[in-house]
Amino acid sequence: MKKHGFARICAAVPSVKPAAVEKNLRAIIELIHGAKKELPDLLLLPELSLSGYSCGDLFRQNSLLQSSRKALMSLAEETLHLDFPVITGLPLLINSGLYNCAAILSRGRVLGIVPKTYLPNSNEFYEQRWFSSGRSSREEFISLSQGEIPFGTDLIFQDELNPLMRFGIEICEDLWSPLPPSTALSLAGALIIANPSASNELVGKADYRKQVTSQQSARCIGTYAYASAGPGESTTDTVYGGHTLIYENGKLLKEGERFQTESSWICSDTDLEFLEHQRISSPSYSQAMELEASDCRTIGYQGGSSIVSLSGSKDLRRRVDPHPFVPSSEEDREVRCREIFSIQSTALAARLKHIGCKAAVLGLSGGLDSTLALLVTREAFKRIDLPQEGLQCFTMPGFGTTNRTKSNAQILCEEMNIPLEVLDIQDICTRQLEDLNHHGEPSDVTYENVQARQRTMHLMNKANMLGGIVIGTGDLSELALGWCTYNGDHMSMYAVNTGVPKTLVRYLVQFVADQMDNKKAAGILYDIIDTPISPELLPPDKQGKIAQKTEDVIGPYELHDFFLYQFVRCGFGPSKTLYLAQIAFDGQYEKSVIKGWLKKFIGRFFSQQFKRSCLPDGPKVGTIALSPRGDWRMPSDSDPEIWLNELEDSD
Repeated sequence: MKKHGFARICAAVPSVKPAAVEKNLRAIIELIHGAKKELPDLLLLPELSLSGYSCGDLFRQNSLLQSSRKALMSLAEETLHLDFPVITGLPLLINSGLYNCAAILSRGRVLGIVPKTYLPNSNEFYEQRWFSSGRSSREEFISLSQGEIPFGTDLIFQDELNPLMRFGIEICEDLWSPLPPSTALSLAGALIIANPSASNELVGKADYRKQVTSQQSARCIGTYAYASAGPGESTTDTVYGGHTLIYENGKLLKEGERFQTESSWICSDTDLEFLEHQRISSPSYSQAMELEASDCRTIGYQGGSSIVSLSGSKDLRRRVDPHPFVPSSEEDREVRCREIFSIQSTALAARLKHIGCKAAVLGLSGGLDSTLALLVTREAFKRIDLPQEGLQCFTMPGFGTTNRTKSNAQILCEEMNIPLEVLDIQDICTRQLEDLNHHGEPSDVTYENVQARQRTMHLMNKANMLGGIVIGTGDLSELALGWCTYNGDHMSMYAVNTGVPKTLVRYLVQFVADQMDNKKAAGILYDIIDTPISPELLPPDKQGKIAQKTEDVIGPYELHDFFLYQFVRCGFGPSKTLYLAQIAFDGQYEKSVIKGWLKKFIGRFFSQQFKRSCLPDGPKVGTIALSPRGDWRMPSDSDPEIWLNELEDSD
């Protein structure tokens, strides 16, 4: 798993009592031995977990300070045979200054000590009464029984066996400050921020805590692990809930249950390779690194290889969404569809208004993509108060058109009061094939492309006659695969679906259908959703049904959309994409099937770039767009060999 860039983070809450250092040490050791079965790469404990956070003026007692320091050395020895670092907390007296510290332990040693920077000064948390800020210290090393130990807020810890495993530390209140140390640590290279905390529970505070943690993980394009003190702390005036959180780039990976009376922990796998890709893909992050990055000290350690050999799909401790473009809940899907539909229709409305155009021409096949384009165009006309008569649709039956799709196109336009002309192109395409000395049999791509280009030519010429523009219907998935005829359906004057993946198109059509008062029109839309995806360029079967099914030829769109997301959005190679696809589609597709279609995706994605290099304008609606003017700039003659070789070598 580690070879795919994942790291397993554990955020844990031991059952501790204030000032009961020996008991706390035993509870922490017991927790560590329980959590090590999870095979973590990092284990985070709460703030001041060795001494307890709620000790009050007892922090000034030498007995407590000496006992805590002694417990730290004992805990360090317990890590001698562990494959992962442990972060704990304790008060440390250093040159007449008392500091609230996090200690990082690994392989029997104290790797470093990080003091808290921002100290609260409220009725519940009067830390300034006892502690000094880490910024007040000029020490870079402190003396412990093991020798000189790195000390400061500028420490980054890196696994020498896994260079992506880089973490920094900030403590509780540091996160809430206007200038959290985690920002500087992230800009200096830390991909993980660990926060040992002691945040009390108030009504609504947990939600706010999650918002702040989420925002900081997103701002830093990193993973944020948070572990807060639990109910074992003193309840004299306040209660600690033991809140544990793991966020990745703003997304919640795992949240622990609060108010547990026994020791507990959560684990999740964070994708460090994805975070690294996101950072190098973010111009603002790169500029911030140049302008704001501070000098930090890197402390190396040797993590374990305990999870390198895991090959089973179910070992990954995170959900892999098989449909990354489609929200899983119905409520979220409706919100997403409403937003995308608004973006599409607003984009087209603005284009029509800017060029002073009052007419649009659209080829309506009765399939999903052209239906969505029709709905978007109709909405765009409404937005700028254009008469609907300016929207002219054409359905052009060819050699493969079925009665179902033709009928759906006709009835839909009739019910929506949209002008529609039917133009049978079979005769003119037959003449073209004869002019080409083509045998006229459906045995090659020429037979198909003659129809696609004839339709586009008619639409372009008709648009000229009407003083309008041709609306493109092709979607993002087709662009990725090059599943379009060059200078045929590939070309238009404005392509409204260019940013919408195929797996989302049907939900957009359904979204509009669900809002319709005209139940007959809605019923046609539902039938279009259920119609097999096909360009209908080859003759139907003997029953008059669609014989040329796109997904039989190029593979399931749900797989290709998954591949597209991993390749473009995440920057993953074939090996990792295959690994994730096995998890996402477990029980649905065999590995050999996934691997075969992934090979097809790679081959087509590279070979068909020339079509994407000359795309018409169209709106970006999500995190992925393939426009050569924006998000995706790739030579048309790139060589896919290294990707294909990697896939071939994938186990």
